[in-house]
Amino acid sequence: MPRQRSARPAALGVNVRRLPATSLSQRSSLVLITFSFRSEAGGSMSGVQSAGATVLRPFAVGVDRIAQPFRDAYNWTESLFHARSEAARLRKENSSLRQEAIQRQFALQENRFLRKQLHYVGSASFPHDYNGVSAAVIDRPAGAFTQAIVVDVGSDRGIRVDDPVVSSDGNLVGLVTRVTSGSARIQLLTDQEAAASAIDVRTRATGIVRHARGTRETLVLDRVRKEDVIKEGDSIVTAGWRTNGLTSVYPKGIPIGEVTSVGQSDTDFFQQVQIDPYVDFGALDAVLVLVPKSRNPSQ
Repeated sequence: MPRQRSARPAALGVNVRRLPATSLSQRSSLVLITFSFRSEAGGSMSGVQSAGATVLRPFAVGVDRIAQPFRDAYNWTESLFHARSEAARLRKENSSLRQEAIQRQFALQENRFLRKQLHYVGSASFPHDYNGVSAAVIDRPAGAFTQAIVVDVGSDRGIRVDDPVVSSDGNLVGLVTRVTSGSARIQLLTDQEAAASAIDVRTRATGIVRHARGTRETLVLDRVRKEDVIKEGDSIVTAGWRTNGLTSVYPKGIPIGEVTSVGQSDTDFFQQVQIDPYVDFGALDAVLVLVPKSRNPSQ
């Protein structure tokens, strides 16, 4: 049987609406908070407050559990954006540090080259009738039988064809074979067409240094007579010569390399002398071009 509504509210013309449980709990909390501010400690309302808090605790726990996943999602999103921002900052910082390290390495190499060059130019072994022009390697022409480099100085610096070229510490590199106003091509001593008259420092045995067949950076001292004495470990330098106002292409006494093996056979007219060059031709990044002091600048 349906329950009849109270006649009093209807008679008064008042519509009765049930309050939701959550709204009721919120209002109850407000009431308890109001009492907690107005009542004294240990007063008559203390018990009511304690009982109210006990009743409302399950609602507070439930609300907290519902809200926790949203708080976790917010914190995770915030952490993700922070991590991405930090990673971008670290990548930028790492790139900057890498560039600084590269620049320092280049500066260190250039400083090392200049120190060697200054020491060589100021030493007694530097050919006194030449000026040294410092040059940086800017290209390495590719070729199966060609060994050459291109440097960043040319005729505008007084460079000419057949000028000798040495390393920063004075070891023989090769010869200028082509010149433009701002660059020069240098034929390395390891090229198949290159050759230099040379002499053994210890025994004064002479020969011609040239490229060794079948290798890229090994040299041989050719045309050494069988009666001449040459041993492993001997130093080989350019022979050089001067006669009737003429001079050899290479100055006298430029270091070339060290003897690594000596051999001979009954059928050969000359000894077979192999040389390990002092220059690492594959790692050249700067050289010194020797320009004769006697040259007229207009030549």
